[in-house]
Amino acid sequence: MAIDCAAFRELLERRLAEIAEEDRLSAGDRGPVALDQESVGRLSRIDAMQMQAMALAQQRRRATERIAIHSALERIEGGEFGFCLSCGDAIAEARLRLNPTVVKCLGCASSPD
Repeated sequence: MAIDCAAFRELLERRLAEIAEEDRLSAGDRGPVALDQESVGRLSRIDAMQMQAMALAQQRRRATERIAIHSALERIEGGEFGFCLSCGDAIAEARLRLNPTVVKCLGCASSPD
């Protein structure tokens, strides 16, 4: 059974659009934290700094996911999508449906390098 690359391309492009929207919505959460002792209590400042750290971590995760998506789209264009980068065997379609950015078959992903 052949993999429907067009469907995976659409799924990946949709996820890129979602990531762009998430970046747009969270842009204000990454700004500098106000440390004015008079206007904000100590716990509020700590909470604000934690929220900022979480927003930055989410931004890094989205950036990593964006890179993986672009790589998967390049594999689609190059006719290499759905094949393990280690052994060259086909990656199970069910595995690709769960995560279309995977680059290894289950056997290679499970074995230590």
